Amino acid sequence: MACLTSAIEPLRAANEITGKRTFRWQVIGETPGRVESSAAVAFEPDLPLDRVADLDYLFLLSGPDGAFANPSHANAQLRRLARAGMRIGAVSGAIFPLARAGLLDGHRVAVHWLYLSAFQAAFPDIEASSSVIEIDRNRLTVAGAASAFDLALGLVEESLGPEVMTEVACWFQHPVIRGEGVAQKTPGYRADRTQDTMPATIARAIKIFEAHLEEPVQIADVAERLRISARQLDRSFRRYTGRAPLAYYRMLRMKRARQLVLYTQDTLTAIALSIGYGSTTPMVKHYVAEFGVTPQEDRAAQAGLRIRKGG
Repeated sequence: MACLTSAIEPLRAANEITGKRTFRWQVIGETPGRVESSAAVAFEPDLPLDRVADLDYLFLLSGPDGAFANPSHANAQLRRLARAGMRIGAVSGAIFPLARAGLLDGHRVAVHWLYLSAFQAAFPDIEASSSVIEIDRNRLTVAGAASAFDLALGLVEESLGPEVMTEVACWFQHPVIRGEGVAQKTPGYRADRTQDTMPATIARAIKIFEAHLEEPVQIADVAERLRISARQLDRSFRRYTGRAPLAYYRMLRMKRARQLVLYTQDTLTAIALSIGYGSTTPMVKHYVAEFGVTPQEDRAAQAGLRIRKGG
């Protein structure tokens, strides 16, 4: 729902500011039936997907587990529109159904950090980006709701100029206008910090950890690569993250494991191997320590939520 309103509201405001209806939009459904958002607010589509013909842009909105009721028919409709030259995009988790339709092959796409591991596991041949926005030919992908707002501001600027775009941004007190090439904010897993605000040494260590989730690296080797002592690295991590380096590293591995548990159908054995564990037993132990539930319980709860939502 936030993704939908973030895409529409800047366009609505631009129309109001200029007194002209430069932008128009429609809510499209797979079928004419009402669609319920994850916030339990329902929408009545203006028309079904197979009646779409003359839009300039079509954006998919869904979670990563979003799926069409009739995938073969819906995907065929999307491919028809793509062949006709329509610019097609996806916001946040909707890159998954768009990728399953085959419309992201050969394109660079923006993937929300929360879904990155799951997306790379499901679509290893698609180039995933950590930018907030990626525009690659006729494919537009954005990493989240705020990114959809930024993309809409870009459309306002393109059609009505920078002055109107700036006024729209100021209407909503949108402080920073981001475009392509701007990296996503990612949590530092401490309440008051994101990764880009960490000291350089800590940030570099985290990058090394993230690059070695499948093939674990020793903390002493990381310290050596950073040209500091293991003791210095330990002190810095405890000060800026509240965790020892090994505990932080393990937490990153568990975060990746959870993405794969929730957003893929990979077996626990495959997930354990993908984050450097030789078996599922230690992974499950650390998973419970991090999240308070087993991977099986976590996956079952997610599946139950999807059933209650009807998706």
